[in-house]
Amino acid sequence: MDTNHIVEILNILESEYPKWNAPIVTLVSRRSNDPFQTLMSTILSLRTKDRVTAEATYRLLNAGKTPRAILDIPLEKLKKLIYPVGFYNTKARNIHKICKLLIEKYDEVVPDSLDELLKFPGVGRKTANLVITLGYNRPGICVDTHVHRISNRFGYVQTKTPEQTEFVLRDKLPMEWWIKYNDILVAFGQTICRPVKPKCVDCPINQLCPKVGVK
Repeated sequence: MDTNHIVEILNILESEYPKWNAPIVTLVSRRSNDPFQTLMSTILSLRTKDRVTAEATYRLLNAGKTPRAILDIPLEKLKKLIYPVGFYNTKARNIHKICKLLIEKYDEVVPDSLDELLKFPGVGRKTANLVITLGYNRPGICVDTHVHRISNRFGYVQTKTPEQTEFVLRDKLPMEWWIKYNDILVAFGQTICRPVKPKCVDCPINQLCPKVGVK
């Protein structure tokens, strides 16, 4: 798939995107315009369904919206606030560690550097890129399972891991799509281009998609 082909597909999906449910992290970032709240929501979202993430995020941020406020929440109470997100015990400990680091080393300001963000416990490339793109509106490519899977289904990449997909996309995807790519493909993947039994008949790009690996 060449650049003209992927851009044609993305233009169609972008026009359809408002009909689908935006990822919860996107909604939090739009509502708050706060990189710290984006970071908290992204951490909670890992290995967790959007509905559960949304409920846990709102409970957490109602209890505290700053690193100092959340660090003041006792660990056991923090665990209860974010339950039942996946790995909530580990996430609660990491959230406290991150808040402590932000207070001690970053003057409570979430860094806008990928390298700095990757120093935080529990923060991988997906989380760091989401903070940069959604929290700071700076170019980055976030690749989760939907983005990795659909990019391969399009035949735009031929990769084995999300990290490989990110680096290929950085070389191939026009930069104007970097920030939007994750939002569009996650919403698309949750509603139409599902991992199993994708709704190809209802898909707005049915005739353009090569459907690699789809039986």
